[in-house]
Amino acid sequence: MREFICKRNDLSLILNIYKPTKYKSLQIEPSTLYVVPTPIGNLTDITHRSLSVLSEVELVLCEDTRVSRKLLNHYDIDTPTKSYHMHNEHRTVDSLVEQLQQGISMALISDAGTPAISDPGFLLVRACLQAGLRVITLPGPTAFIPALVQSGFPTDRFVFEGFLPHKKGRKSRLSQLAEETKTIVLYESPHRIVKTLVQCAEVMGPDRPASISRELTKAFEETVRGTLEELEAHFTTHPPKGEFVLVIQGKN
Repeated sequence: MREFICKRNDLSLILNIYKPTKYKSLQIEPSTLYVVPTPIGNLTDITHRSLSVLSEVELVLCEDTRVSRKLLNHYDIDTPTKSYHMHNEHRTVDSLVEQLQQGISMALISDAGTPAISDPGFLLVRACLQAGLRVITLPGPTAFIPALVQSGFPTDRFVFEGFLPHKKGRKSRLSQLAEETKTIVLYESPHRIVKTLVQCAEVMGPDRPASISRELTKAFEETVRGTLEELEAHFTTHPPKGEFVLVIQGKN
């Protein structure tokens, strides 16, 4: 098994130094939803444009306001926040669209990464577009792109599956992916990563090359490469921690 481990220095000093208090002013459009990516670990991985939007919109929709407030406070942003997550998005989407139609500007963020990518956001974006409202999505952090690039597998064509179904449809999805010729990208939790590696090895073969990245951009960032069988053995003996991106080479 080929293993690469990158442990970064403590970021606290960097974060204290790199704390801009002013951002270039933007012309925020009324009745517009801004989809704003946020850092997946390192707070400095956010663009000045994103900070400007978060500073100047009238409301920031957050997956968890407690998590987002840490980011906003770090950059001295005092824009009002409101919870928008998987447990309330169905019942709040209509009222949010109404507020946007009345002229308010909003930013949508998740706890980490790009909203609507394995996170809440799709329903609101779709509802806004159906209502004729403008949606502007900013570029920025997401976990699967760095993991894909540093896997060493082909990046010209790939499929992103997000999280596999926990129960219903899981086996059939894996069977379909076993025949996929493009590079496969999955998200997985530390509680299920070993089980997922076992099941992938069963349907794709234990010798299928794969790569796992975890804790991307954080102090204990780690990427482990090998076969599915080798990765299973590694994380069986090394208790998995953090969020995982599993990248699997497509079928030859």
